[in-house]
Amino acid sequence: MRDAFLLAGVSIEPGKKKTVSIPISRLADHTDMMLKAFVIHGKKPGPNMFVSGAIHGDEIIGVEIIRRISDMKLLSKLKGTLILIPVVNSYGFLGMSRYLPDRRDLNRAFPGMEKGSSASQLAYIFMQEIVSKCQFGVDLHSGAIHRENLPQIRADLNDPVVKEMANAFGASIILNSNLRDGSLREAAQSVGCHTLLYEAGEALRFDETAIRIGVKGVLGVMRQIGMLPKLKPRKRQIVPIQPVSSHWLRAPISGLMRASHGLGDAVKKGTVVASIAGPLGEMEEPVLAKYSGVIVGRTNLPIINRGDALFHVARVADVNDAETTIEDRVQAAERDPLFDDIGVV
Repeated sequence: MRDAFLLAGVSIEPGKKKTVSIPISRLADHTDMMLKAFVIHGKKPGPNMFVSGAIHGDEIIGVEIIRRISDMKLLSKLKGTLILIPVVNSYGFLGMSRYLPDRRDLNRAFPGMEKGSSASQLAYIFMQEIVSKCQFGVDLHSGAIHRENLPQIRADLNDPVVKEMANAFGASIILNSNLRDGSLREAAQSVGCHTLLYEAGEALRFDETAIRIGVKGVLGVMRQIGMLPKLKPRKRQIVPIQPVSSHWLRAPISGLMRASHGLGDAVKKGTVVASIAGPLGEMEEPVLAKYSGVIVGRTNLPIINRGDALFHVARVADVNDAETTIEDRVQAAERDPLFDDIGVV
């Protein structure tokens, strides 16, 4: 029999599940703030992995992904220990804001300090209580407010373990993303916890396809690292695209934008992806693709100021093949029997 798993002084026996409330602070009206973690401690030994959502409080898609995973019967076959944290930044989540009350970005505050700012203290608690106990992690994000991302993985592909996790996740796009100072990924990697980041959808919105890909992706990582039984390989595998680089197209002028391309669309160098003009159509200018690639992110606002980031284009070798891969992944998510009778409107 395995030993019990300890989290914040709470004991979870093998084969059991438990929600653990970790004190993080107290509001001005003395309401206690808690970091809630749902722990599934498998009967058999295996790796420890965390899955986190809402580090940016308005990026709620990870909350729904984690909710669906927590309710799955297949977790009865779990080896190791899974820690699910649907809402890391409760302050931002309650206020529907990306930030903490002091306007700090939690994902720039890691590894944190015990007596630092509120963001630094929360980051410190998360590192000490969650990350330090895990060998693997998946951090779930969405685009910022009024920006939408195609389902994609961002990972340090120089780490061979993370690269295998990224491929196992199964998103159509994998972007090689350097570790940023103060990010959860950087702090986790520094203590030996291999972590990747999933980006999909838009802040304060649910996207059913992005949710499904996220759920399947987390399960895929768990199968790859030995926490769940592996599935029989399919005859036709969807191979993720690994772009050479990516770049944001920015507005050449201020005005109203009319987009002619959307997420997942292939564009060639010189393609007009949008037009910007004044309210009466004056001074119209096109937004041109700088090189051939696939649109993996875009703004959803038509009111544009000069210099605004409009379209995130990932540079790929074969744009037509990339577009087909993205379409195949969306169709696979939509018809996956795992999600029969489950969905959001």
